[in-house]
Amino acid sequence: MNHQPVEGFSKLTKQGKIDWLVNEYLEGNIDYQNILNQYWNENPDLQKLHDEFSENTISNFYMPYGIAPNFLIDGKLLALPMAVEESSVVAAASKAAKFWIDKGGFKTTIINTKKLGHTHFIIDVESHKLQHFFNFKLKKKLFETTESITANMRNRGGGILEIKLVDKTAEMPNYYQLKASFDTVDSMGANFINSCLEQFGKTLKEEISLEEDFTQEEKDSLQVVMNILSNFTPDCIVRAEVSCKIEDLKDDSGISNEEFARKFKQAVTIAEIEPFRATTHNKGIMNGVDAVVIATGNDFRATEACAHAYAARDGKYSSLTHCTIDNGIFRFWIDLPISVGVVGGLTNLHPLVKFSLALLGKPSAQELMSILAVSGLAQNFGALRSLVTTGIQKGHMKMHLFNILNQMGATEAEKQHFVTYFKDKTVTHHEVIDEFNRLRAQ
Repeated sequence: MNHQPVEGFSKLTKQGKIDWLVNEYLEGNIDYQNILNQYWNENPDLQKLHDEFSENTISNFYMPYGIAPNFLIDGKLLALPMAVEESSVVAAASKAAKFWIDKGGFKTTIINTKKLGHTHFIIDVESHKLQHFFNFKLKKKLFETTESITANMRNRGGGILEIKLVDKTAEMPNYYQLKASFDTVDSMGANFINSCLEQFGKTLKEEISLEEDFTQEEKDSLQVVMNILSNFTPDCIVRAEVSCKIEDLKDDSGISNEEFARKFKQAVTIAEIEPFRATTHNKGIMNGVDAVVIATGNDFRATEACAHAYAARDGKYSSLTHCTIDNGIFRFWIDLPISVGVVGGLTNLHPLVKFSLALLGKPSAQELMSILAVSGLAQNFGALRSLVTTGIQKGHMKMHLFNILNQMGATEAEKQHFVTYFKDKTVTHHEVIDEFNRLRAQ
């Protein structure tokens, strides 16, 4: 090994962790410690709060926090907070919002808010015998033994909606599930769901051990493998859409409204039938979704996993968005499965998360679902609009220009020169370098 393993790293102070890393991996270079220090918050209490969000923290990792204005959503005008590092995401969303603001804006519908979790277990018992036990004894006990866990959630209008026994023995020997659906109201609900499921596992063991209809051998065969929520929530879904007459689809790219609508629909259809295109297509949607998910303190990894599983729900990966042109009406929409919360977790702790939720008018979880679906739809509209007209690179590279110039150490005066230089040109990395060298050679 080229380095020595460390014992008790988590028990070191923050400075101790930094000293060990710098000495062991960075040749004692103090410049690296300075980099970490300059990202600490000058308010020690706020920095301590950030340190305690996770484990083994040594600094903060900044992401740009931008605003996409002019989103008309269900009659309300909103400015969306977006935490994202990729060039052109905020710009594309903002441009799409402005495009639709005078055409009625975005309309949303909450289709369902059901979330799921499972107790996965193995037992060597005939299926009909286990089903009878579940129907007449276990199901009632599962509700009863979780009453203390669900009391507060039930008072807020949520709780356990249904519990089913699922026979999976055709796919794995002796494998069954207790599949439960939940309404967690304004919380994402992961801890609540997992607490209920862990109690299911305990109750299952207790009730099986007491059941007179099972032999001792059958009782001994029970293995509770795990109790865990599912991040695939196909029944927690929101629809966001835009529509207008084709004659109102005015675009500044020079093509006719009819050609724009036709090419746009073709682009969506390609993403519906071609997984290679659908992957990039949906990635662009999630650019918009994740940026707002992060800004509001929610779990973007769960959001991603659910969206992509949903995109493949019919056995083939496909587009999350859809488009129709009927009777002269252009319609573009997304059905997005998404589970988010506005209470609990970071929502009550992180100052910028609290700012984001205040900026959005302190939305309910359902309202935030709508906002996220709209953000994804807007991002996709902006990307497809560019792809079928001017091409994606013209706008994207113009936003990326400052990244290139910063890497080259350009002055503010030189940056302004390049803004003017590329005003009517498509930015390419090669041409930026050539023009930069020419400018410096003068």
